Amino acid sequence: MIMAAAIDNRTGQAPASTPISRIAGVDILDDLAKAETIWRGLEDIEQFSTPYQRFDLLSAWQRQVGVREGHRPFIVIARDSERRPLLLLPLTLSEHGVRTASFMGGKHATFNMALWDREFATAATSADLDALISAIRGRSEVDVLALGQQPLTWRGVPNPMALLPHQACANDCPLMKIVPEELPTARISNSFRRRLKGKERKLQALAGYRSVVATSDADIKRLLDWFFLIKPQRMAEQKLPNVFADPGVEEFVRDACMAELAGGGRAICIHALECDDEVIAIFAGVNDGHRFSMMFNTYTMSASSKYSPGLILMRDIVDHYAASGYRALDLGIGSDEYKRLFCKDDEPIFDSFIPLSLRGTLAAAAMSGVNRAKHLVKHNPALFELAQRLRGAFQR
Repeated sequence: MIMAAAIDNRTGQAPASTPISRIAGVDILDDLAKAETIWRGLEDIEQFSTPYQRFDLLSAWQRQVGVREGHRPFIVIARDSERRPLLLLPLTLSEHGVRTASFMGGKHATFNMALWDREFATAATSADLDALISAIRGRSEVDVLALGQQPLTWRGVPNPMALLPHQACANDCPLMKIVPEELPTARISNSFRRRLKGKERKLQALAGYRSVVATSDADIKRLLDWFFLIKPQRMAEQKLPNVFADPGVEEFVRDACMAELAGGGRAICIHALECDDEVIAIFAGVNDGHRFSMMFNTYTMSASSKYSPGLILMRDIVDHYAASGYRALDLGIGSDEYKRLFCKDDEPIFDSFIPLSLRGTLAAAAMSGVNRAKHLVKHNPALFELAQRLRGAFQR
């Protein structure tokens, strides 16, 4: 299915005061293959997008997870009057009483964003966003756009989607800003480094102890085999649901970790601490030459766990990306205590719930209300503690 919407920009038929949009047409595709060429062009480093919206990552998610969950691709491409692509929204369509379009990647993408032509993104106006939404409303049967976890800025450029009505995301994302040429102790204090070094001496006694970035298919497979064996045990120990047991998730992770990017590297990069006898810890995430963003991690169930291998590996990752000229690093959504040991700032992120029909108006109001309630609970210590206690009681 391909639907096209032409947006009339003829000034002779509009009041003189009506803002003019550069968006002259919108295509809506339900086939990733038909969008691939434009998609890959807009994910180029010279354009404007996050590594979570790479084709190799999201096509693996849609193939392995999206299909199983009943999501259909809903890919929106906006063009100018000469048919040049200005942006691509990588969405999926689901229907549970309300037809909802949301970003591909589900809970596995920390950040969601359109892929933009950079020049257009820096100049986009409310008129452009109004034209985009109007075209989607007029040429689809979607009730509501549920566009969650969008960064307010990326690489110093404001996200044009923030021109739409939006609210603060329910969750925070701890962020480390890396200043060029700053001393390593400015990122991780001397006292913290000394504590980690003392713990690491215990691990250094293990034969073959090393910190590595997985590059070969064999190493990636070996590390993932270990991860999918250990992670369920860690989740059970913490009395948390194992999201990696959901249908298709393991296949998605394996496909994305194996996917080779055109410029080198993998769609998901794996960092690990190991020795000759075992894998000790894993941190995996996406990177784009500017920022590393963690997706998943775990550490050994053996006696080596008492030496804080996850924190040691995190220190190695920080130093690795700082030395490679990166400017930021985040540890994913959530307020876990270990994240605050490294990340002193927060990435401002927002949600937008845009109604496209009467039914969508009711759904958007409900979605917005639920997210506001979650934000209130998670940012009120007393309410958050009560919620944690209730969750613990129901899990017994």
